[in-house]
Amino acid sequence: MSTLLKVEGLKVHFPIRQGLLLGRQVGAVRAVDGVDLEIPEGRTLGLVGESGCGKSTLGRAILRLSPITEGRVMFDGVDVASLKGEKLRAIRQDMQMVFQDPMASLDPRQSVETLLTEPLRAHGIAYDRRTRVKELLEQVGLPSSAARKYPHEFSGGQRQRIGIARAIALEPRLVIADEPVSALDVSIQAQVLNLLEELQHSLGLTYLVIAHDLAVVRHVSDEVAVMYLGAVVEQAPSDGLYEKPLHPYTKALMSAVPVPDPVVEATRERIILQGDLPSPANPPPGCRFHTRCPFRQPTRCDTERPALRELDRDHRVACHWAEDIASGKIQPHAVRPEDVMTFTSRPSNPSEIFDAMP
Repeated sequence: MSTLLKVEGLKVHFPIRQGLLLGRQVGAVRAVDGVDLEIPEGRTLGLVGESGCGKSTLGRAILRLSPITEGRVMFDGVDVASLKGEKLRAIRQDMQMVFQDPMASLDPRQSVETLLTEPLRAHGIAYDRRTRVKELLEQVGLPSSAARKYPHEFSGGQRQRIGIARAIALEPRLVIADEPVSALDVSIQAQVLNLLEELQHSLGLTYLVIAHDLAVVRHVSDEVAVMYLGAVVEQAPSDGLYEKPLHPYTKALMSAVPVPDPVVEATRERIILQGDLPSPANPPPGCRFHTRCPFRQPTRCDTERPALRELDRDHRVACHWAEDIASGKIQPHAVRPEDVMTFTSRPSNPSEIFDAMP
């Protein structure tokens, strides 16, 4: 199976500036800090992590919606990071995005028909307007009468279907879905996820699905990558990751997912992470998870950044002690308050971080 998307050493750093007219750089927000990913054609990679880990920035950088500081984004053998002008415009026809908030991503002043045909006009593609709009609406399960309406006339789930229809209007090969169901009611989420799967089978799409909900990712993904503070800490086939998580952070995320059996839910082990996610403007040295890790070992965890290495077949993890943790040789312990606080402090002006981001 050929690789459609390959990300190599990708970094996205936003400068923090201060002084007269914000001219002097005093630091950088390391939103994405050295990520490697591969997605075979026709497959789905789920990317999970808590808010602030850089997963959405990574998705935007792949599409060149956020500036790339360093690294390569290879799409079907072409380095997207090096493209400019018409070449970048042309390749974007094959790479589209579904955004988290469908209401914010759809122009409320435009009808559905205009919204769905705008990408075709922008790329100069000849089409029969009514026929193409009808086809797109049928593909996402909406009636043809929806073409005359405006976004505010639809429910959240219907608006997301319109956003999906807009993303597939150009017949792309890669779709990046950034939290596609997080803004929807739980009763509607499964319907939208099933739609994404149906479109993948019928159109041969390749997906990068970004989410913070592990249940969502498991439902749609062939492989899952777990991201923490700008880096991937574990990546494996979906079943293997859920059956045997190897990184302490992944274990903590898994333990937070509720179990439908009340007896099991009441007795199962829970891993509660202490403290907040460290600031991407001031990440800890060594393993970036060590300030919150219940399996932390002194010296090595504090000073040496672990590489993402393969432990089992197609199962990679960035942890010095993954084997010992899996075998039970290293047991969890309490996290010291001084470790939690050391690297969670923000710059004196917190708005500097947000002002640096697009």
